[in-house]
Amino acid sequence: MSTSADILVGLIAVLHGGFLILEMFLWTTPVGRRVFGMRREQAQATRVLAANQGLYNGFLATGLVWGLVDNAHGLAIKTFFLACVVLAGLFGGFTASRRIIVVQALPAAVALFLMWMA
Repeated sequence: MSTSADILVGLIAVLHGGFLILEMFLWTTPVGRRVFGMRREQAQATRVLAANQGLYNGFLATGLVWGLVDNAHGLAIKTFFLACVVLAGLFGGFTASRRIIVVQALPAAVALFLMWMA
């Protein structure tokens, strides 16, 4: 189960790396606007906020990778960053889009469960 948890943690890190790219670099492009369901004007008006949000997603991804490679403290590091992902996903789900709960919070909660069951 430990391997399954680490694979899921790695996938969540990749997902958040993708969020970084979408929010920091693709926000105003047709791809970014389609993913987030925005008109060009909306994307332009919110691009600085999105870039800031993308940077935070990059920090989450980096922390999860750190937890995967740090043999001495990995469990604590992964626990902290997965908890951050769950909380951010729940907040986003209740304030922006319910879909965020499924895409972000649920996988992190499952990874936490698998990690602590191992």
